[in-house]
Amino acid sequence: MKKSVEEDVFIPLYPESTVEDKSSLRSKFQERRFWSAVKLLSNILLWDGIVQEDTARDLGLSKLLNRYLLLNLLNTPPGPDNIEKCNKVVACLPERWFQDLKSGSTLPELQNFCQHLLR
Repeated sequence: MKKSVEEDVFIPLYPESTVEDKSSLRSKFQERRFWSAVKLLSNILLWDGIVQEDTARDLGLSKLLNRYLLLNLLNTPPGPDNIEKCNKVVACLPERWFQDLKSGSTLPELQNFCQHLLR
């Protein structure tokens, strides 16, 4: 899993003017790479409870979400596409990670993602 995150994940960042046209090759490539990374996030987090939680959180949240996915989310204009992407990321997160948290708090690795959701 570590090797996949470190060597296989690539989501290009193009200027907004380049990807505004959803039918452009750059836009389609960027979207495919984003969804591929979300699928990897989902697969990594499915191992929660099998591998150590710290390992799953480090690979899934610190490395994959915060390094790659969040950059794409921050560069996606507000709207239905961004909401769909955020919903898919949230759906990957194991519910048990949030059971013992106080209301209004989150995991440290999710601080930046939460700030994005609030905006």
